[in-house]
Order: sequence, then structure tokens, then C-alpha cells
Amino acid sequence: MEPHEFKLTEEGLKAVLPPLEAEIMEYMWKARVSTAGEVYESLREKHPDLRRSTVSILMNRLCDKGLLKREVSKGRGGMRYIYKVTTTRDEFEQRVVESILDALMSNFKEATFAYLSKIKK
Repeated sequence: MEPHEFKLTEEGLKAVLPPLEAEIMEYMWKARVSTAGEVYESLREKHPDLRRSTVSILMNRLCDKGLLKREVSKGRGGMRYIYKVTTTRDEFEQRVVESILDALMSNFKEATFAYLSKIKK
């Protein structure tokens, strides 16, 4: 996943992902494998107006971004999706940093190099 936008005023994952997607990924990196229903239950207390369908939509978007993958599972209630993480948090953060630095070097090479040289220990 290449970050499309970097929000300077946000912290952590919310700088590169919408807030609820960031919360879903926090949960998924801990759980590794989960259903949308399980993620919904974990977020419901903090977000009482959240709908289960919203969680499903966001998890599918995270699949489109390559952060999750889904498989169909058959159970007592019929078919359901099982979501799995495709990358570790550390790998994701590394890709974000590389992508941002590559963009800075492409667009503001001299200023970026000067700044990195200044902060080098």
C-alpha cells in the first residue's frame, strides 16, 4: 500500500489511513485473523453509532489497499469472510516512510537531503 495522502496534523496510522480504518488495522495486527463481526464488536463500545455494514465496507477497502485479504468460510450461519493481515505493522510503517521519503527526494531533493544531513547523528 502506497500512502496517497499524508496528514501532517494526525498521529500514527491516522496520518495515512482514515481514522476507522486505522483502528481496524490496530485490531487486526493484534488478532492477525478475524471476521468483520468480531472487529465490529471490538469497536462498538467506543463507537456506539457504528454499523456492522460500515465495518465490512472498511475492511473490504483495506483489502483493496492490500493491507488485508479475505477468504470465504462456511459455517453454521452460512458463508462468511475471514480477514487476514497481509503485512506486519513494522513492514507497513517501513513502506510508508520509504514512500514519503522517495516523494520528498523526487520533489524537493536538495531541501530533503539538506534536512536529513542536518539531523543525521
